[in-house]
Amino acid sequence: MFIFEKLTVYQKSIDLVELIYSVTGKWPQNELYCLTVQFRRAITSVTLNIAEGNSRSHKDFRHFLDIARGSCFECVAILEIAKRQKYIDPRQYQNIYA
Repeated sequence: MFIFEKLTVYQKSIDLVELIYSVTGKWPQNELYCLTVQFRRAITSVTLNIAEGNSRSHKDFRHFLDIARGSCFECVAILEIAKRQKYIDPRQYQNIYA
């Protein structure tokens, strides 16, 4: 097992990737190459940056975590758009946002 796999933030990000893939799989087909792909790429970026950054120096790891945080912010914006487009209901929004 790699060190990053033991990090709570990594484990939670993997859970969130699984949730987002499940939720976006039910979105309209016309969103497949727009919001769906963007959301999946952004949430996957969080997980990948945590993993890759952990292999680097402490200073570089902080940089990768900054990138992961930026991807989290991107996910929040996508989540808001999805709620307004009624792709998710308020309960799903709160669950994912939390």
